[in-house]
Amino acid sequence: MLLVMTRTAGDEEELIAALRNREESAFVSLVDRHTPAMLRVARGYVSSRELAEEVVQETWIALLKGIDSFEGRSSLRTWLFTVMINIAKRKGVRERRDADAAVMAFTGSTVDPARFRDADDRYPGHWRPEQQPSPFPETPEGSVLGDELISLAQRELDKLPERQRLVVTMRDVLGLDSAEVCEHLGITVANQRVLLHRGRAAVRQALEDYLRESS
Repeated sequence: MLLVMTRTAGDEEELIAALRNREESAFVSLVDRHTPAMLRVARGYVSSRELAEEVVQETWIALLKGIDSFEGRSSLRTWLFTVMINIAKRKGVRERRDADAAVMAFTGSTVDPARFRDADDRYPGHWRPEQQPSPFPETPEGSVLGDELISLAQRELDKLPERQRLVVTMRDVLGLDSAEVCEHLGITVANQRVLLHRGRAAVRQALEDYLRESS
């Protein structure tokens, strides 16, 4: 499941040029596009929505101040969220879990464990052949359902436990890679993999249930 919206290199260059020219419409468009996701991620680092809003506001100010020196070593989105996370950390990162085991215990099971292969299987944790997720529709009617499915996925994402929500948001909404997520959240690669799998599985389960009921 990948929710991230991609932009071409040309689009990115045009956007950066517009921001450097202080074109208000470009800035407003960027704010509208990224603020909801930024608030969700920031909320994972600070203790209240008010503080999260402050973090996001300071990030937009930092963008305006720093866009002229942006070197394009990463995408503008990745750079923007990296700045935001650093600001959130300075405002007060929540205490990390004492151990990965405690985090895993907290996340719990989101999908029937019987759907996955056993620990002694050649591919532990993978879907069982007879329990594979149902394919999403590829018909014209399926494309009409696209907006509904995206909205449902976002609602289910918001319901996830905090660490699952952060990992899935960073990986599937922001497009960050595993190493970046581990660095930002201070978790191990194994823990990131478990959180991502369980978060994705929970959202996928909700989408499957929705499609089954709709049919």
